Amino acid sequence: MTAYEIALIPGDGIGTEVTPAATAVLDAAAARHGFELAYTDHPWGCDHYAETGRMAPEDFLDTLSHSDAILLGAVGRHDVPDHISLWGLLIPIRRHFRQYVNLRPVRLWEGVPSPLKDVTPADLDMVIVRENNEGEYSEIGGRLHRGTEQELAIQEAVFTRIGTDRIIAYAFAQAEARSKRICSATKSNGIIHTMPFWDERFAVAREQHPDITAEQVLIDALCAMVVLNPGRFDVIVASNLFGDILSDLAAAAAGSIGIAPSANLNPEHEAPSMFEPVHGSAPDIAGQDLANPIGAVWSAAMMLEHLGEQAAADAIMAAIGATLADPETRTRDLGGTASTAAVTEALVARV
Repeated sequence: MTAYEIALIPGDGIGTEVTPAATAVLDAAAARHGFELAYTDHPWGCDHYAETGRMAPEDFLDTLSHSDAILLGAVGRHDVPDHISLWGLLIPIRRHFRQYVNLRPVRLWEGVPSPLKDVTPADLDMVIVRENNEGEYSEIGGRLHRGTEQELAIQEAVFTRIGTDRIIAYAFAQAEARSKRICSATKSNGIIHTMPFWDERFAVAREQHPDITAEQVLIDALCAMVVLNPGRFDVIVASNLFGDILSDLAAAAAGSIGIAPSANLNPEHEAPSMFEPVHGSAPDIAGQDLANPIGAVWSAAMMLEHLGEQAAADAIMAAIGATLADPETRTRDLGGTASTAAVTEALVARV
């Protein structure tokens, strides 16, 4: 029987509630489809930082390297600055393990209300492919003359040909497998060096895929179009910053960021990939059995797909659809009254 080593990082806030929900559903799927999952729990995050001054132990990357995949809940605490929580844990994992693809599927599920007028599930089903290792989220830059009138801050964006080509190639592969439509997010009218470079590399890939309908749209107009006409888009490829913002916007259009999943992928399987819901630690509802576990469970299904357990992933996705379609098993963010535990029980039963 195939067995997988899964590193769990529940993190902070509702992360410690949705991660056990995801593992309960995973265990049900594993039992049904004939494989095993062995979990190692790592109590890292902002609570760990408050106690030790670090988000994780010094050797945490070596520890994680022995796993087949990483499942993360959420990180964040009101008294820990966000740049510390992000750069102390998530970004080192993404970069050390060359998780250069951030894959964020977005869909409107049957029964889930969208804030967009007259939008149906047939109108909103897309995947956002976000570059995950470079771009606008670099460590290059600094600040000078702090606390004075001459204070300044410089942040450099880094776009390499290797990094740009591989994320665009991955996005075109997604388009080949879906509806053969792709859109590139750009801002080459205002960002004079990196975005024209991005456009040039997209044009090269476009020539290599003549069967794909490809377009590029300025990011500000693209945000408006996703709201006004989401059915226009199927695969969107974007830089680190643009993809980050756009995927949260699209998730909100699909009803709730609480159901949004993501995968930080090393597509070559040379290192473990990491899977996490898009939502944060939500300290305002933590510990109250109110968190929506769907984002974590959907992320777990993406993990199984990446590991090659497609049938089990499909079963989880079917359970998500049935659970969201039932008003009795929707959490408060979706207009329902179900608790985290109730939704988890429903998912397990339907898997």
